[in-house]
Amino acid sequence: MINWASLETVFLDMDGTLLDLHFDNHFWLEHLPQRYAEQYGLHPGEAKNKLINMIMAERGTLNWYCTDYWSDRLNMDITGLKSEVGDRIGYRPHVADFLQSLKKTGLQSVIVTNCHPDPLELKLQRTGLDGFVDGIVSSHQLGKPKEDTEFWTDLHQLAPYTATTTLMVDDSFPVLESAMSAGIAQCLGILVPDSKQSARQTHARIPCVHHFDEILTSIHQQRPLPSAS
Repeated sequence: MINWASLETVFLDMDGTLLDLHFDNHFWLEHLPQRYAEQYGLHPGEAKNKLINMIMAERGTLNWYCTDYWSDRLNMDITGLKSEVGDRIGYRPHVADFLQSLKKTGLQSVIVTNCHPDPLELKLQRTGLDGFVDGIVSSHQLGKPKEDTEFWTDLHQLAPYTATTTLMVDDSFPVLESAMSAGIAQCLGILVPDSKQSARQTHARIPCVHHFDEILTSIHQQRPLPSAS
C-alpha cells in the first residue's frame, strides 16, 4: 500500500486525518447556525440553509477555511464561537501510535493544514498535537489552499521536501489529487474522518485506510527501529 522504505517526509493533514472531523462538522452545521439564528432573529432551519449556501459557494478556496473571512462576513467571532464547543476537539483513533512510529523510524512529520491559524492554536492547546510532529504549516501562510497545485511548489519555502520521497496523508480526495498532480510520490486517504459518520467509498487511484492501526505493522516491517550504538 505504502512504500515506507522510500520515504523521508510525511505530510499530514490535521482535521479529519489526525483530529476527529466531528468537531468541525458540528460547529459549521449545528453550532454556528444556532448562534447565527439567535443573532439575526432567524428560524434555525432558515439560518442553516442560508449559511450552508454561503459556505458552499466558497468551497475549494482559501475563504472556505478562513476564520477572518467568515468573522467579517457574518459579523460574528468565529474563533470565539469555536471555543464554546472546544470540548469536542479530539484525536482520531491510533493517531498517537502512528505519530510515534513515524518519529521512531526517522521519518520527518509535518502537519500541512488548511486550518486558519486562530482555530489551529485552539486545537493545539486542546490536544498538544504540536508535540508529536516536526513542524506545522497552515495554507494561510502561503495564501492558497492545498487544493491549488501551486501550493505544493510554494510549500518548499516553509517545509523543504523532495517530492519523490514524500507521502501526503489527507481525508480530502481533492487535496490528494492536487498533491499527486504536483508530483508528490505517494498519497494515502482517510475513509472515516468523522467518528459520527459512516466510512466513505475508497478512491479509485489512491490507497485508503479507515484508521492508522491498519498500517502500523507495515511501517515497522519496512523501517526497522535504529539499533542502539
